[in-house]
Amino acid sequence: MESRRDVFQAIADPTRRAILTLLAAGSLTPGAIAEDFHTSRQTISKHIKILTECDLLKQEISGREIYYHINPKKMNEIDRWLSQFRKTWETRFNQLDKVLTSMKKK
Repeated sequence: MESRRDVFQAIADPTRRAILTLLAAGSLTPGAIAEDFHTSRQTISKHIKILTECDLLKQEISGREIYYHINPKKMNEIDRWLSQFRKTWETRFNQLDKVLTSMKKK
């Protein structure tokens, strides 16, 4: 049984975040992904493996090629976790906005 990695450890790496950003535009092969980075194809393959192990990426086989794409369900899971902080930040920014507006009127 393949062990699953923690999604937050996976996205902690800047290269893996960059891969996710790249794949947000659409599915790509490992070779096409590697072309956007100044590192070996093997290194990119290791990053893809980690992202796949934690379900952030899904693969689709088309002929002899493997295409990787983002798993939106797993990305939504990250977004739901972040939403608790987003609400706090929005509240604080709204409070700051009110303070700045009242200071501006004075």
